[in-house]
Amino acid sequence: MNNTKIITINDNNFEKLITQEKKLLIIDFWAEWCNPCKILSPILEEIAVEYQDKLTIAKINIDQNPNTAPKYSIRGIPALLFFKDSNLLMTKIGSLSKVQLKEILDKHLIVS
Repeated sequence: MNNTKIITINDNNFEKLITQEKKLLIIDFWAEWCNPCKILSPILEEIAVEYQDKLTIAKINIDQNPNTAPKYSIRGIPALLFFKDSNLLMTKIGSLSKVQLKEILDKHLIVS
């Protein structure tokens, strides 16, 4: 993940990122053992490149960062949280196809 546009965050800098990010922010809650997370990961990397001027994607490993997921009532992964101007716009639990994710993004980016 060296040349990726996706940033890695943790419990300590999660809130700071939400409050400081001006673009649409997608946060991916994931874990190493989660197969749907592994399927979603390359899709997120493609989206991060295609939409780099419009959004920021961050990943948080729930095993290494146990405090953030419960604050957002996340009980299943992968879980994508969409933030804009510090506000949670929506939560999407489970894996998505690239087409499904682009539909969500296009809807929210037009509104934003």
